[in-house]
Amino acid sequence: MTRAPQQIGTARIAPLSRLPAFFALNGKRVIVAGGSAAATWKAELLSAAGARVDVLAPEPGEDMLALAIAPPYGSVVIARRNWSADDFNGAAVAVADCPNDEAAAQFAAAARNAGVPVNVIDRPAFCDFSFGAIVNRSPLVIGISTEGASPVFGQAIRAKIEALIPQGFARWAAAALAWRPRLRTLALSFRNRRTFWERFTARAMAAPDRTPDEAELDALLAQAPRAGGSVTLVGAGPGDPELLTLRAVRALQSADVILFDDLVSTDILDFARREAKRMLVGKTGHAPSCRQDDINALMISLAKSGRAVVRLKGGDPMIFGRGDEEMAACRAAGIPIEVVPGITTAQGAASRLLVSLTRRGEARRLQYVTGHSRGGALPEDIDWPSLADPTVTTVVYMPTKTLPGLVDAALKAGLEPKTPAVAVISATRADERVIAATIADLPGRLAAEPLAGPVVVMIGRVLEHLQGGANEAAMAPFQRRLPLAK
Repeated sequence: MTRAPQQIGTARIAPLSRLPAFFALNGKRVIVAGGSAAATWKAELLSAAGARVDVLAPEPGEDMLALAIAPPYGSVVIARRNWSADDFNGAAVAVADCPNDEAAAQFAAAARNAGVPVNVIDRPAFCDFSFGAIVNRSPLVIGISTEGASPVFGQAIRAKIEALIPQGFARWAAAALAWRPRLRTLALSFRNRRTFWERFTARAMAAPDRTPDEAELDALLAQAPRAGGSVTLVGAGPGDPELLTLRAVRALQSADVILFDDLVSTDILDFARREAKRMLVGKTGHAPSCRQDDINALMISLAKSGRAVVRLKGGDPMIFGRGDEEMAACRAAGIPIEVVPGITTAQGAASRLLVSLTRRGEARRLQYVTGHSRGGALPEDIDWPSLADPTVTTVVYMPTKTLPGLVDAALKAGLEPKTPAVAVISATRADERVIAATIADLPGRLAAEPLAGPVVVMIGRVLEHLQGGANEAAMAPFQRRLPLAK
């Protein structure tokens, strides 16, 4: 059964509690009503952004007075009086520290009547915008909002990000800002501009504390941009997006077109740039699938049209992923191709089960076996004595339909019926399921289960502790999953 490749629309963004936006305030007038410490901090932030800050406060505090003498950037001018409606004329934003909701409502209403966005400190019900926590590597600026629910939580997240972002990134971001006009004069294509910035980013990541100079720019420009299209085979891993490699993420963010399989977790596609075209070229065992020749032809056609094509495959593209056929097709067509390896399903499943597949004293060898030939039947050339070897851990890929025959042949070759085995469905994903049994019992157990998702079967003495109720204990630590930052 075959089906044609089909384009999949970009997933809609999840609901946002706040829209992150950055105000350009350099040289613009803003209002701060109040002279408290909280008002002073907001005035300092606004001055740091280059705003001309008019502070309206009958009794400004010492901190506010000191700020007016030495502002960080834009001027801070204090008027020792209360605010009036006329103060909002021509203002870019308005901020106030109000003693109660009544005063906050009056200030917010006056600002909105004048068409000025308003923030009332610590009173989110009266705010059009919020400040949030800030990581400052200007011109690289990161804002963090909890919608006012927990500023302390936001500050803790800011501290985490501060530790991850080198101070030197400020110099690289400043260089990017300075170099962009020169790059624009070169009239490069979108693809070549992106290639330049990818190289720029790689240098920044490799040497964040170095100060980039014009020689750095010349060196980047001297590298000939890639001409024409290309293909990258990318391993998507077993399903958990956190198991993607950094190189895989970079490939997804550089792609013009992504050709992906049914077994690729949809969460993986969230890492692709939103403009990338997504095409499902479904390949699922024993179900309607796109023909490999059709996938190859589409991949080559897109690359020849100048596109950066990512061929996204579950697990690792070089382990039962037919990556060799796709590489051969690209080479024959003269298309540049590279491979980004992924964590194969066996590794992902073993990590979740807390099992070493080559535990000393119990496994001298690890072997991967396919349970699915080109025609969909059990392969005829499996080395059955190797499956019966008690010192081997065997991982069977694509075993769903052929497992009974495989087990029967392995038992006849001498595999001990009580050998521990485990089937893992949707390994590393949120809906992961594990069935542990002896190898003789596993086919019947698997046949009785409704299966939706990729399946891998592991056989060997290293799995002995997963039999019986021990499996639930082994899996318990993974019931608490950390949220993925995207």
